[in-house]
Amino acid sequence: MGSATEASISQVVKDSILLGPFWPEPVRVLSAQVRNQRIEIYAVGLQTERYFSDLLDLAEFEANVQVSAREAPLTFAANPTHFRLAVEAQRIRLAHEYDPHFAVSVSQIDPLPHQLEAVYHCMLPHPQVRFLLADDPGAGKTIMAELLMKELKMRGAIERVLVLCPAPLTIQWQDEMRSRFDEVFEIFRAELAKDQLAGNVWDRFPQCIASIDFAKQDDVWPGILRANWDLVVIDEAHKCSARTYGREVKKTQRYQLGERLSTEAERLLLLTATPHQGDPDQFAHFLRLLDADQFVDPHADSPPAPPGQQPARHPALSGTASRTLQQAACGAEGTHPYAST
Repeated sequence: MGSATEASISQVVKDSILLGPFWPEPVRVLSAQVRNQRIEIYAVGLQTERYFSDLLDLAEFEANVQVSAREAPLTFAANPTHFRLAVEAQRIRLAHEYDPHFAVSVSQIDPLPHQLEAVYHCMLPHPQVRFLLADDPGAGKTIMAELLMKELKMRGAIERVLVLCPAPLTIQWQDEMRSRFDEVFEIFRAELAKDQLAGNVWDRFPQCIASIDFAKQDDVWPGILRANWDLVVIDEAHKCSARTYGREVKKTQRYQLGERLSTEAERLLLLTATPHQGDPDQFAHFLRLLDADQFVDPHADSPPAPPGQQPARHPALSGTASRTLQQAACGAEGTHPYAST
């Protein structure tokens, strides 16, 4: 379709394309005839092929309608390399419809059965991913989180990702995402956060990694919340802790940050090998980071537990959490994988 210009009666000829508020879609002119101060248009919609017959005021027509050149005849004169690239881009965009493990196919990993089960059968089927990965140390929680990110990106579900982890793990996360999944993440530190004259520094990069102790600071977390993340991943998430003392809940700064991000981000993934730590009350508050409505505060409507008695138990975790022990995991050949991972 050619470029659109303001309507001129001389331009309205057969096969011209009209765009304006008089039609719900672009239309192709079948015939046009001026009658006094009006113009009679017979046209057909380009998308629905619906027939239109309109008698319009000339002044309104010229003020509100744009005319595009006639549709050019189809030829095969386009650059074949560009055409092939366009077809390949479309194929990649739709590949997940035909390859259920597409992210695995384009990544430098050899996932284990329990990792595929967690990502493709537990997390991805949910329209809103809010999940706790609580596998044993060495079971590959990081690989699962990275694989989930890649799959969601390939499906066009997410663009902006934030990873919060202990400071020593930031470089490891960045290296693994680049080497295994060809994804570039920017590590945010104090010097980068201050190197911004205007606007929100967290909007500069779509994929960010930061230390959770840096992110929890009072002059940092407001900018993080304004950045509108599609997915937030918190590694070593058990460090986001809260406890009940009588009727009062004491929340660490890490917990408060997780709580704020949980309300702002559509998708949340918590990684930890020790989610419970033997304290049912602390675990109940930890689960509220995933969904404060589903995992109701066990002490909200009940008196404090008597001395020596445990508080109310947390709700069931079916569909919200996954935990694989080292003894239960095996490689594709049925062998124990942890010596190499």
